[in-house]
Amino acid sequence: MIQAKGYAAQSPETDLAPWNFERRDVGPHDVQIEILYCGVCHSDLHQIKNDWFPGIFPMVPGHEIVGRVIRTGDHVKKFKTGDLAGVGCMVDSCQECENCKAGLEQYCLEGNTQTYNGLGRDGVPTYGGYSNTIIVREEFVLHVSGKLSLAATAPLLCAGITTYSPLRHWKVGKGHKLAVLGLGGLGHMAVKFGVAFGAEVTVLSTSPSKEEAAKALGAHRFVVTSDPEQLAAVTGTFDFILDTVSAKHDMDMYLALLKTDGTHICVGVPAEGIAFQAFSLLGGRKSVAGSGIGGIPETQEMLDFCAEHNIVSEIEMIDINDITSAYERMLKGDVRYRFVIDMATLK
Repeated sequence: MIQAKGYAAQSPETDLAPWNFERRDVGPHDVQIEILYCGVCHSDLHQIKNDWFPGIFPMVPGHEIVGRVIRTGDHVKKFKTGDLAGVGCMVDSCQECENCKAGLEQYCLEGNTQTYNGLGRDGVPTYGGYSNTIIVREEFVLHVSGKLSLAATAPLLCAGITTYSPLRHWKVGKGHKLAVLGLGGLGHMAVKFGVAFGAEVTVLSTSPSKEEAAKALGAHRFVVTSDPEQLAAVTGTFDFILDTVSAKHDMDMYLALLKTDGTHICVGVPAEGIAFQAFSLLGGRKSVAGSGIGGIPETQEMLDFCAEHNIVSEIEMIDINDITSAYERMLKGDVRYRFVIDMATLK
């Protein structure tokens, strides 16, 4: 076994604190990565607090991982020691079902293995990226370009692919009017990708103070959703709404903003769930859809696209000892737009 150290929650009632633990030895198909940076996702906080479902404790969060390969198994072909590498939200799947074979491992029919708060196919709990090292099967390790800031690349492994994947799936691009609901870690990446794909991008927000930031990210328009006049001006105008909000919100109000045959795509996960009236759909043959992350091929495509177009997340670097205060700030929306842990601060 390999000795590892990280930060873990021992229960939903405790803050994250230093924890020493063991990871499996490097097998023939495994890659060991020294973790350099790990993004802080809102889902990390949801999971350590059991907001969605009972967790597996102790829990080491983190699924936006960038680092350097320090060891490879004898049968590994795609990576060598010294390579830059990334790991996202999953570290394994059955690799045999129709979805896996189609590059949709996130929708594995047997269930993929989450990077943390999950059980590996060996039945052992998985531990995430708030750690100094991780061992992952080669098939779930991604190549990371050295052209971009490694720290700012880390959030692409969740916030990036979570917004890239639905925009690609629904072929959002030139000629489309895209609304991005919420301007946080996910929303700011949705704006960047939407603009890069050629769509006309509008940010929908309850916070007038975010208009300047939205425009700086490339958004063409900004709508304050608490202003009835601004809302009326965009009613029935959008082809797509990409909904990144993880708190309760009025779905019926937003569905009214879609054109006929428009699609409201949910990527945020409110703890309370979502609800809307059927009439909000029937009046315009509208759709409500959901999208998870992306499969491994699409995630690599996204990373390559970002390297080619110089797209990264907007980040604030933190010391891992400040993770509790970072969570408190995240709950207040006091981050633009993603905290990233410098793992060199893990002693």
